[in-house]
Amino acid sequence: MNKLNSVENKSTKKINTLDTFGVSCKFEVFGFEDRGEHVPDIDNTYKFDPQTTLAILAGFAHNRRVLIQGYHGTGKSTHIEQIAARLNWPCIRINLDSHISRIDLIGKDAIILKDNKQITEFQDGILPWAYKNPVALVFDEYDAGRPDVMFVIQRILETNGKLTLLDQSRVIKPNEHFRLFATANTVGLGDTSGLYHGTQQINQGQMDRWNIVSTLNYLENEQECKIILSKVKELNNKEGKEIIKSMVATADLSRSGFINGDISTVMSPRTVLTWAENYLLLDDIEHAFKLSFLNRCDELERSIIEEYFQRSFGIDITDAKVVNVKE
Repeated sequence: MNKLNSVENKSTKKINTLDTFGVSCKFEVFGFEDRGEHVPDIDNTYKFDPQTTLAILAGFAHNRRVLIQGYHGTGKSTHIEQIAARLNWPCIRINLDSHISRIDLIGKDAIILKDNKQITEFQDGILPWAYKNPVALVFDEYDAGRPDVMFVIQRILETNGKLTLLDQSRVIKPNEHFRLFATANTVGLGDTSGLYHGTQQINQGQMDRWNIVSTLNYLENEQECKIILSKVKELNNKEGKEIIKSMVATADLSRSGFINGDISTVMSPRTVLTWAENYLLLDDIEHAFKLSFLNRCDELERSIIEEYFQRSFGIDITDAKVVNVKE
C-alpha cells in the first residue's frame, strides 16, 4: 500500500440538516469548510432515508460507532459516503473480504531507500493512518471479516480507545475527528437465512461496542422511480415513466422472491439503473433486461424471474417487442 498523506481539516461549519438532508436534528452537526482529496463526490440526486440519516449524523456529530445492517443493494455504504460528502468529511471504505489481514490494517516492515542505503522501516497500515487523521473509516461487509482482523478492530471500538501497536511499542491516540462506521448484511448472528454465504457470527462483546445499529431497507417503488428518472433524464417522459415503473416493479418482485428464498439473485436499485441505461443504448427492453440481470441468474431460477418480468410488463419475455420511448 502506498504511503498515505496526512489529512488537514481545521475549520468547521454548522450544517443545516433540514436543508441539506431533509431531516431535523436535536443536536448540532458540524462539517469542514474545505474539501480534501478523500472527500467523496456529491450525488445531487441521492435520496436520504430519514432514520438512517439521523443515525449516521449522530455518528459524525457525537463520535458514535454506527453499524448499518440491511440487504445488499440498499445503499448502506453510499448513504454514509453521501453524508460525508456534504459534510466535507474525508471518508475511506475498506471491504473486509477474506484477503484483508491484520498486516493490511496495522502495517508492516518495508525496505526503503534512505540516504542511498536500504533500510527497514515500519509502514503504517490504513488503521493507524485513519486513527491519526480526521477521517470517517467505513468497514464494508463487516460480518465477513476474518477473526484476527475483527479483534484488531475491537481495539478501536471504544469511543476514545487508544490503538496499541505492540510490534512498535507505540500507542496512538485518536484524532478528535476520527469516526468509525460499518455495514453488514446480518446483525452479527451469522447467516440464518442462507442468503449470504461467507458471513459469520460476531463476538457479542464486540457487537456491544457498537453504539448505534440501524437497519436500511429497499426504497419505496415511487421513490426509486424518481431516483432512476433523475439519473436517466432521457426517459423522463410519459412513456419512459411507465417503462421505469415496470422496471422497478420487476425489481420489487425479485426482492420479495429473494427474501422468501425463491431466488438467490436480487435486483438492486443499481441494477435497475444499469437496465435503464442499457435500454437507452440497445433500444430493446427484453435484451437490456437479459444483459443487465437475467444472464447472471441461476439457470434454474430464470423461469421465475421471467415471470416477474411478465407480471410487470404484461408481456411474455420471450415475445417481448422493442419499445421505443426515446422519441
